[in-house]
Amino acid sequence: MHRGKREPATFPLKEMHARVYVADRFQIGLLAIHFPVGAVMTFIDGLGYLASALVLLTFCMSTMLSLRSVAICSNLAFISYGLGARIYPVLALHVVLLPLNVLLLFQMVRLLRKAKLAASTDLSPNWLQPFMRPRYVKAGETIFRKGDDADLLYMVVSGEVRFPEIERSVSAGELFGEIGLFSLERRRTQTALAATDVDLLWISDGALRKLCERNPGLSLYFLRLTATRMTENAARAIGVAAVAR
Repeated sequence: MHRGKREPATFPLKEMHARVYVADRFQIGLLAIHFPVGAVMTFIDGLGYLASALVLLTFCMSTMLSLRSVAICSNLAFISYGLGARIYPVLALHVVLLPLNVLLLFQMVRLLRKAKLAASTDLSPNWLQPFMRPRYVKAGETIFRKGDDADLLYMVVSGEVRFPEIERSVSAGELFGEIGLFSLERRRTQTALAATDVDLLWISDGALRKLCERNPGLSLYFLRLTATRMTENAARAIGVAAVAR
């Protein structure tokens, strides 16, 4: 049986913008595959892929500062992509997210500076005050009892708080309640009584944990504070026991 002569493969080309050529039909014999003219990645497409890659990169960040920085770059890339491709829902979303990420980054940097300063100085708790809430306790009232659940950290603004088990008192500017808060049992190790009318500031366990997670310097601060207090309390307990004998 006589077979006709096979035609060579042909690749019709059409000129695109910026002198990019692309085949719009690929043909071998009777088989033909059509491609849309302009099936090349444009600059706008590249921005979209870059923005998506930056979102993926945020899941690989080990610190909140680096995560926020990459998120801001992703927001900028998505804004450019939304403008170029005229995808307005994407544009609107990242126009809103960009200032939020910038604000959170600024707050973290400012808080980290405060934490580093606190970790490098004597155990001053003044930097913690903006995150705390007030409470007033009358003289003779019990703030918490030994064995209670530990869920708050306190600071004395004015007045005096007494711990009768170890015959110790704290006054204005001092923190208390941190040992029970960071212990495994999460129980109060002493009873705290208001020796006078007392103005307190407090912060919840959850809020304090978030601050420590964002800033490792805070964890170092409380490690130093807790170790110092435990040493002091142990020495006082031994002294009280010796006097009782």
